[in-house]
Amino acid sequence: MQQFMTHSRAETVELGRRLAARLAPGTVVAFTGGLGAGKTAFCQGLAEGLGCTDPVSSPTFAIVNYYRGPRPLAHFDLYRIHSDADLAAAGFYDYLDSGAVIAAEWSENCAGTLALENPVTVDIARIDDTTRRITIGNAETLL
Repeated sequence: MQQFMTHSRAETVELGRRLAARLAPGTVVAFTGGLGAGKTAFCQGLAEGLGCTDPVSSPTFAIVNYYRGPRPLAHFDLYRIHSDADLAAAGFYDYLDSGAVIAAEWSENCAGTLALENPVTVDIARIDDTTRRITIGNAETLL
């Protein structure tokens, strides 16, 4: 496990960029953290680091946003997904099979299924308005 402190949205985005450089196609990144913690900001960094060309936004209402680029990113919001059937219906396995990196917010809702994919874990804890403690597990060292 690696732990980082970021003190701005820009630093959180940059940490996502750094992680993206280490991700192989088909990697699942499983996010945990409360509302407003910075999960979407981190995903913006992932998308930028993967070379995606589409603007990043929260997939709350769409369930999944797909960002095109040389290494595409499928950004899932699993808040309303609670079963393997729902995950499959949302296209999770199709994106995974295509080699897209998968970013899954609210991953605890499908923790058992996601664990089978040996995910990189990212927990973002809001310390105050600008400070975040970000714990990354199951990834190469970023330092």
